[in-house]
Amino acid sequence: MTLGQKQRKFTRMIADLICFAYSQGYELTFGDAYRDPRVHGHVGQKKSYSSANSLHKERLAVDFNLFKNGQYLTSTEDHRQLGEYWESIGGSWGGRFNDGNHYSIEHGGRK
Repeated sequence: MTLGQKQRKFTRMIADLICFAYSQGYELTFGDAYRDPRVHGHVGQKKSYSSANSLHKERLAVDFNLFKNGQYLTSTEDHRQLGEYWESIGGSWGGRFNDGNHYSIEHGGRK
């Protein structure tokens, strides 16, 4: 699958995740989505806080801010239901590597 095909697949999967989250009583706002290489460096280059090989740089990852009943939820455990749903549709959930609000798909061996 090409990068462009993965990006389009990822966008559709994120739409499904957002719908699932709201159906479970959660609300979301975007945290980091695309990380512009002019600020964060190209893939393989570290600039600012972004890792050198971040999938955000390739439009294949997003971080969500999670809310329920108006309360901002910050722990990885708070994201578990969404993370497990995300994995069930083929995504990689950051809760498996101490980044609970991170949702991505694998590309080039990276999650």
